[in-house]
Amino acid sequence: MSKKNMFSSPSGGSYLLPFIMLTSLFALWGFANDITNPMVAAFKNILLISNFESSLVQFAFYGGYCIMAIPTALYIRKYNYKRGIVTGLFLYFISCFLFFPAAKMMSFYAFLAAYFVMTCGLAFLETTCNPYILSLGPEESATQRLNFAQSFNPIGSLTGMLVAKEFILARLSKATEDERIFLQDTDPAGFSSIQQSDLNTISIPYVALGLVVLAFFILFAVSKLPRIVSADAGKYTVGQTFRNLLKNKRYVFAVLTQFFYVGVQIMVWTFIIQYAESELGMAKSTAQGYNMVAMGMFVSGRFICSFLLRYFKPSLLLLTLACASCVLTLGTIFLHDISGLYCLVAISICMSLMYPTIYGIALKGMGEEAKLASAGLVLAIGGGAIFPPLQGWLIDVAHFGWISSVRFSFFLPLLCFVVIMAFGWWNSGRRRKSYRAAATTPV
Repeated sequence: MSKKNMFSSPSGGSYLLPFIMLTSLFALWGFANDITNPMVAAFKNILLISNFESSLVQFAFYGGYCIMAIPTALYIRKYNYKRGIVTGLFLYFISCFLFFPAAKMMSFYAFLAAYFVMTCGLAFLETTCNPYILSLGPEESATQRLNFAQSFNPIGSLTGMLVAKEFILARLSKATEDERIFLQDTDPAGFSSIQQSDLNTISIPYVALGLVVLAFFILFAVSKLPRIVSADAGKYTVGQTFRNLLKNKRYVFAVLTQFFYVGVQIMVWTFIIQYAESELGMAKSTAQGYNMVAMGMFVSGRFICSFLLRYFKPSLLLLTLACASCVLTLGTIFLHDISGLYCLVAISICMSLMYPTIYGIALKGMGEEAKLASAGLVLAIGGGAIFPPLQGWLIDVAHFGWISSVRFSFFLPLLCFVVIMAFGWWNSGRRRKSYRAAATTPV
């Protein structure tokens, strides 16, 4: 399908310019996601806390999606997509500036509050932009269009990883955890000085990010974006829409699957550093390099899969890549030395298709109901708040003679990929049945 057709409007014009503007936001929240993942290991070392406690960074970061998803959907249903975007950008840039007082206070919980406010803003952006992208062109190319837009999300993620590696991790004190514990006991003032310096190092890139987001806020506030009005606008009340969604088995299964997918994505990227440190003795900054390789593979996979979707059914491609992810996760668990890390990194190319494809399958043919339906899929991002602390807890408590606790903890990501595989298989089967029954709206 040509780009002209993919972005054509019903009036014969083109949605290409608003599509480009919206796609830039995908990169912007990708940056926030992946400058944050390495901070789990950073806070653990700086503040001398457990893997579980440090994983609360992810709980706070992704918890905002859970809290704000449904209010955001109701907000954009009442107003419009543009209002949702501007509100999200406002919360985003305010949260970035909260990192400065958090560093001065030397309070872990102040950092968690800043992360929470940030994802309240990101919840507005994701709840708004994903269905908006789906509506900017013909319905038959909606999933392909969303995959293409999502291809720019990992470009922002890769940039966030680079900033985390070069401007945060590489500039933190080189003192090990044992050295910090000793210093805490023998020279509390010196230990506090190191902590203050490290926390300042973390806050500076976030404040700089806030200035960039402020520029985007001004750009979108003064820009004119197309108002998309579905043919069934006003057909259902909010209560009726929610009841319809709860009866939609495909949608409910998609929300559940998205919950597991986001959880596994954050686990894989968060614990690459711990895996490389504990299994191979790598430094954090070196391990972050492997995280960047994983993201590079993720970026490549997004563009490759966007192309493959021209020729393969989304559900079948999803099933295939979920199966491959299971195999690679087993390699992460059972293969020793560098080969296990290679398997862990390679999972990213398989994950590249999953989020937008699950999203596209879930909202296929929903029209106006997609505004509220998108809330459930953004709510499912809460999987990123639940699963990383669970994996961190496993690393803390799971001790066996035959396998390390870090490698054992990857049975949790394996479970998530099994759920995604089941969703792909179920939808592939439904599509075949729909073809035999000559259905008009295949999944």
